Amino acid sequence: MFFRRKSAPVSWIAVFLGNPGVRYENTRHNAGFMASDVVAERTGVKINKIKYHSLTTIAEIGDQRVFLMNPQTYMNLSGGAVRQAMTFYKVPLENVIAICDDVSLPVGKLRVRRRGSAGGHNGLKDIIAKCGGEDFPRIKIGVGGPSHDDYDMADWVLSKFSGEDSKLVSQAIVGAASALEIIVTRGIDQAMAEFN
Repeated sequence: MFFRRKSAPVSWIAVFLGNPGVRYENTRHNAGFMASDVVAERTGVKINKIKYHSLTTIAEIGDQRVFLMNPQTYMNLSGGAVRQAMTFYKVPLENVIAICDDVSLPVGKLRVRRRGSAGGHNGLKDIIAKCGGEDFPRIKIGVGGPSHDDYDMADWVLSKFSGEDSKLVSQAIVGAASALEIIVTRGIDQAMAEFN
């Protein structure tokens, strides 16, 4: 039984979006990477194998094998890494779950979507362009938007969390990990019902 499960195929890909390097740690744009740490801890794995220009591993979630990946290509080039993993593991687009930040949501708010446009997110935009469309689930972690219209959006998403925002996003990241588990084990409808 043990060996049969171990050799079972990967049925899902969870791609956590962020930018590599110390400079970007704990920034709003790296909420996806932060969620990957929670998933790794819960499943008892380390996301540290280099494959498809990403840090990767395979985790067991319920009775499903899930390929976890943190692309190291920078946010706007994430799609190529995802495409390679999809091709190798023969995972269809609807079984690719993207976990990312969202500036249109208040800090700490979660939103689970079955599909949709990129909404201005460069990581999602690249996955849509390179992986065959918009029909993949995503878990969006609210990081808030700048309070002034003239604030540079790039500066905003690369700013670090502090104070109350830090607490709120920490809770949302734990929620994102739970949403991923629910999508994989009980389906997207259940995750949307619980988190939206």
